[in-house]
Amino acid sequence: MIKADERREEIAEYVIKLGQVRIDDLVEHFGVSRMTIHRHIDQLAHQGVLRKLHGAVTVQPSGLYESAFRYRVTVGRAEKDALARAAMDYVEPGQAVILDDSTTANAVAPLLLEVTPLTVITNSVSTAALLTNVDDIDFICLGGQYHRTYNAYIGIVCENAISRLRANLLICSASAISGTTAFIQDQHVVRVKQAMMAAAIKRILLVDHSKFDKVALHVLDDLVSFEAVLVTDGISDKHAQKLEQAGVQLRIVKTARP
Repeated sequence: MIKADERREEIAEYVIKLGQVRIDDLVEHFGVSRMTIHRHIDQLAHQGVLRKLHGAVTVQPSGLYESAFRYRVTVGRAEKDALARAAMDYVEPGQAVILDDSTTANAVAPLLLEVTPLTVITNSVSTAALLTNVDDIDFICLGGQYHRTYNAYIGIVCENAISRLRANLLICSASAISGTTAFIQDQHVVRVKQAMMAAAIKRILLVDHSKFDKVALHVLDDLVSFEAVLVTDGISDKHAQKLEQAGVQLRIVKTARP
């Protein structure tokens, strides 16, 4: 007999794979009652893994809710890898580098082994797992309240820790871009990212082109606040021209696609 936590894990993986699933389809696929499905979904929603809709469940982001880290890390892998590789042009041995909790910054983490020695600072648990035992990397993990959706530490403890540090470089991402403004869904995540920006001498933003012409609830900052904004090559010429005319230091990154 399958245990409840095992069933929840199966449901989470199924929804993560498909992005959004109707409740009726979950009942049919797993062969359990609607009440059982709702009980599992309620628990997963409480953990921040899934989000309930009317008659369905999703892991897809919206202007108010970020999708779970486990889902985001599977989306746009080619774009994340291209942006991560391009970001390495700004990393030099001996620097102190901050990585935010984004899956794009997480793609940068393994590449840092190529330019040691470094000091790496992050609130990302996934990045911490990659770098804690690496020779020639002094690793600082920012504490705080752990949040399952982001697989990261956030909150006032994290913000205070950042405020006591200074770094050469911040590599981060955003949830949405509208005009020349970057947005984030969660107010607590915004505060952590803004603290990171204040703690870094140079700030690099990595953005998938699909995030343009979208908004989220909270303003992160204007794109001109970044020394470089790296965007994948799916961005339209019109968008690129408007950003450059506004003074954004734009760099278009070619994505290797199969």
